[in-house]
Amino acid sequence: VGVSLCWPGWARFSYVRMKYLFFSWLAVFVGSWIIYVQYSTYTELCRGKDCKKIICDKYKTGVIDGPACNSLCVTETLYFGKCLSTKPNNQMYLGIWDNLPGVVKCQMEQALHLDFGTELEPRKEIALFDKPTRGTTVQKFKEMVYSLFKAKLGDQGNLSELVNLILTVADGDKDGQVSLGEAKSAWALLQLNEFLLMVILQDKEHTPKLMGFCGDLYVMESVEYTSLYGISLPWVIELFIPSGFRRSMDQLFTPSWPRKAKIAIGLLEFVEDVFHGPYGNFLMCDTSAKNLGYNDKYDLKMVDMRKIVPETNLKELIKDRHCESDLDCVYGTDCRTSCDQSTMKCTSEVIQPNLAKACQLLKDYLLRGAPSEIREELEKQLYSCIALKVTANQMEMEHSLILNNLKTLLWKKISYTNDS
Repeated sequence: VGVSLCWPGWARFSYVRMKYLFFSWLAVFVGSWIIYVQYSTYTELCRGKDCKKIICDKYKTGVIDGPACNSLCVTETLYFGKCLSTKPNNQMYLGIWDNLPGVVKCQMEQALHLDFGTELEPRKEIALFDKPTRGTTVQKFKEMVYSLFKAKLGDQGNLSELVNLILTVADGDKDGQVSLGEAKSAWALLQLNEFLLMVILQDKEHTPKLMGFCGDLYVMESVEYTSLYGISLPWVIELFIPSGFRRSMDQLFTPSWPRKAKIAIGLLEFVEDVFHGPYGNFLMCDTSAKNLGYNDKYDLKMVDMRKIVPETNLKELIKDRHCESDLDCVYGTDCRTSCDQSTMKCTSEVIQPNLAKACQLLKDYLLRGAPSEIREELEKQLYSCIALKVTANQMEMEHSLILNNLKTLLWKKISYTNDS
């Protein structure tokens, strides 16, 4: 009798325990699978060792040269730290070079054709470094660089000055001569829009400084905060945070409003830098928070400029692209043209200027926590800015007017605060 009275309770306990064990093991299995998939993705994205091996093999056989080569491949005082890569073919790491922090970027596999879903830089395989060839004179190399710039930037009157600037940068050991290895490195780097833009804007405040290069691996100035807002979390934790909640959380982890205003002014100044600069107009084709950072003084610094492309180059490449709709005429996330239904080809004129894209990014960033006395005017100016179109009459005049009005409004509010 005693056994029969206890059995139902024991059965219920066993059932609950088995149910608990089943769901526990299921949770462990699913969690382990997710972590394995994410780890596999991480190892595919982060291939710094492969990149270093390719570069150092070429350096040690005398194919390439540059100021970073010896530190990377011999003394090993340049090393990779945290991986920031978002695509396998574009390696990006936080790094240390002779105790100085920097960002290391390296190119892996390259597309042999133009792919508007990935890169605007169709280049030959990285391992070749086949130009210039042995016997190429400095004059011939200058002509090669000039022709490349003419194709990328258009027929600018001062391209010869830029060619001379490139030769100065290419002379990594500063011995007054450009060796064949240095020329091969420089030629590979000049295929990259970000490197070209760093050289063109090397004296501008919001462009990271070039620290050195080896082949088409290059090291640029480090930025303390590598996103416009948000906090960096371990990737395991990121897995379990819904994207909507993550966006809301990011907006909470931002600097004080006067500091945000100072960062925003920096972005507006960078837009000025690339808008009709000394070598033509550059288009910002991925205006997202992850591509912008700032230092400990809250000065904006660009983190990733690979999707900032010469307008002339983009127009030439996109104008004959076949299309069914406007969705086929997009480069990056933000450079859009329209599809001409009569020819079924993309038009060459980008619809939205850089300033409108920057204001779209800044809208929520600046309006959240904005002082009540300027909020209405700030919102009005931001929406006027977002409405800018390249095809509008007197666009350049409107562009300058809106940009200056925004900067003035922000500066007047923060110029006497400690945070600014």
